[in-house]
Amino acid sequence: MKKLENLILLAGLLLIPSVVLADVYKCVDDDGHVTYTNAKPSSKAKCTALSRDQRVSTVPGRASNAPSPSGFPKVDADTQKARDNDRRKILDQELATEQKMLDEARKALAEQEAVRTGDERNYQRVLDRLQPYKDKVALHERNIEALKKEIGNLR
Repeated sequence: MKKLENLILLAGLLLIPSVVLADVYKCVDDDGHVTYTNAKPSSKAKCTALSRDQRVSTVPGRASNAPSPSGFPKVDADTQKARDNDRRKILDQELATEQKMLDEARKALAEQEAVRTGDERNYQRVLDRLQPYKDKVALHERNIEALKKEIGNLR
């Protein structure tokens, strides 16, 4: 009977996950890319140590120097340059369109802020009426920020 209890206790202990504590750092480079590492960062890197209380799950990294498969299609430099130029033009057009839409959204918000209806004695009603206009302005601002970041990442 005692052996059975010990066996059950041992089995229960084996099922309990073990916790490994390690120093984990969150590093952000100049382009805003975030990297998590357990290697001690250099003093010039913008890294912060994460709390030991947080759980960290690991995912194996990609092989960055892996060669392309033999059947993988290759593109010559001129074709790639033309594609990059086309991409830049498209992103510039999208940025101009998004800027125009932001200006229109700001104008609509300003017009709505100037309007006061008689049934909005409660200021919360005014805020509720203006919220969709504010959301639209914020959406266009985020889109412009994302487009500028994407243009900045081009070669």
